[in-house]
Amino acid sequence: MTDDLSHDRVDDLVCSARGCRRDATWGLLWNNPRLHSPERRKVWLACPDHREQLEQFLGVRGFHRSTIPVGELDAPSGR
Repeated sequence: MTDDLSHDRVDDLVCSARGCRRDATWGLLWNNPRLHSPERRKVWLACPDHREQLEQFLGVRGFHRSTIPVGELDAPSGR
């Protein structure tokens, strides 16, 4: 990422939607302001079919911050 925000690392690029095992192509960056500092970003991964659904889920709760291609997420160490 090009900004100073920190986000969780991800090891397996698999969609975070319940029951989905498809390859993720999007990283949804979010945080719960009641639990996380403003610069902290949690990551959910999404396949093309579930991107909008997961963004809406996070958005109605006020948690969604941004969506980026998985290629822009930091690669886990050792890869």
